[in-house]
Amino acid sequence: MQDPAPTSAFAPLRHATFRNLWTASLASNTGMWVQNTGAGWLMTSLDPSPLMVSLVQAASMLPVFLLALPTGALADIVDRRRYLIFAQSWMCLMGLVLCILTATGLLGPWGLLALTFGIGAGSAMNFPAWAATTPELVPREDLTQAIVLNGIGFNLARAVGPALGGFVIGLAGTQAAFAFNAACFLVLILALVAWRREEAPRTLPKEHFLSAMRAGMRFVAASPALRRIILRAVVFFFFGSAMWGLLPLVVRERLGLGPEAFGMLLAAMGIGAVAGGLLLPRLRARVNRGDLVVLASLAAAAALVLLGFGRHWAPVGLGMLLYGSAWISASSTLQAAAQMVAPAWVRARAIGIYQLSFFGALAFGSALAGWLGTIIGVHWALLGFGGAGGVAALVMRRWTLGAEAAAEAAPAAPLRPEEPAPELAPLLAQGRGRLLEVVRYHIRPQDRGAFLAAMAEVRRARLRSGALNWQLCEDIAYPERWVELWAVENWNEHLREQSRLGPDDHAAIGRAAALHQGETGPKAVRYIHRLP
Repeated sequence: MQDPAPTSAFAPLRHATFRNLWTASLASNTGMWVQNTGAGWLMTSLDPSPLMVSLVQAASMLPVFLLALPTGALADIVDRRRYLIFAQSWMCLMGLVLCILTATGLLGPWGLLALTFGIGAGSAMNFPAWAATTPELVPREDLTQAIVLNGIGFNLARAVGPALGGFVIGLAGTQAAFAFNAACFLVLILALVAWRREEAPRTLPKEHFLSAMRAGMRFVAASPALRRIILRAVVFFFFGSAMWGLLPLVVRERLGLGPEAFGMLLAAMGIGAVAGGLLLPRLRARVNRGDLVVLASLAAAAALVLLGFGRHWAPVGLGMLLYGSAWISASSTLQAAAQMVAPAWVRARAIGIYQLSFFGALAFGSALAGWLGTIIGVHWALLGFGGAGGVAALVMRRWTLGAEAAAEAAPAAPLRPEEPAPELAPLLAQGRGRLLEVVRYHIRPQDRGAFLAAMAEVRRARLRSGALNWQLCEDIAYPERWVELWAVENWNEHLREQSRLGPDDHAAIGRAAALHQGETGPKAVRYIHRLP
């Protein structure tokens, strides 16, 4: 899929709420990069082994892998503004504890990893909620550019934060870097408090937490387009993770430089990302999304090779510029594609699962790169990840991004079942009792193949919208008779199911219903499970 004519990457800033939150997020992200610089450099003093240094990055990313789905479910079912305020407050608290323990000399390597994990847990809460909030702040035509602008802001912070962190560490120690991070969280907390979010009115009770998680997993499992996006993200971030895990050792051991140089190299990556983000709108208008991710993956692989061979700051700096540009190109393209295919009701959960996958790839890849660096050396670990990443990018090229164009919708036949009997209304209102939904079709033998193909799409539509399971049965005595059956958790989930069906889902159901032979449409009935 190729994007329309390019617009300015800064166009979403004309929306006041987005502009205010984006500016506050820039401050918060700057503090996070100061903290990341301090944590990575502190570990080289507490325990300089490649494995322990790489575990700093793994500890910050692993919580997103573990908590992305539950935090995404919470972000979909609670007030998102208050949820974001809580997440930022938690990270501020963890930053203060980290500062105090460092200043008092009580922090060891495992304590550093534990508190880094705690800050990562706050990030795990923040990421899916923040991503799902962006479509609320800008119209759909500005969504892709808003995601790019979020990436530009993140990388502006990456350009400024590490360099600032390096100088702060050199001037006042790592505890000052951790204190600066805690203060930056307060800026975003105040902006979120000032945001007057209008929550959409609810006509149904809120989803239960476990039910919301299951619905999110079923949606992703039944969405081929989202699964392809996740797979492409896992491949890119797994091989690209070697840079995050091994860069401190490249700076300290291979280049023989200090924290200021470490911060400047991370800043170079941020500068590359900002430059790439500014050029990205025009590039997206000329290259389809899938090929853009391939090009970014090859650029990231080349950057790792430069880091592997580099023994002077100049080629390493060039590699960091290239890596930053590749990172924002791939990450913003993949995230925009994921948001486009996820409807509003499940967006935070879908983004949570997407982030679970790629942060898991980052955490595992970073730890593996550190382990390989210990066994075969940092040089060979970087070259191995770079070469394998380039090959994997070419292999994955056939997996397209985004949803395929839907076929022209057939007129939907009436499938609405009869209203519930009055005597069962109190039972249904309690939201208890699994519901079985049934649709009966009469299909001519010559339409059997077309019907089965149509029902394959219907199955995915039912599962995406909340079905626990789905079956299609053929009458063995009368092969023209078919029955579609699926179950939902309760009556409320059935009502939610109707609102979750999108245009493509209705089109798929309409194509199947159009093959039904009869004066009226397919017969639809509902049953509630009752114990004898």
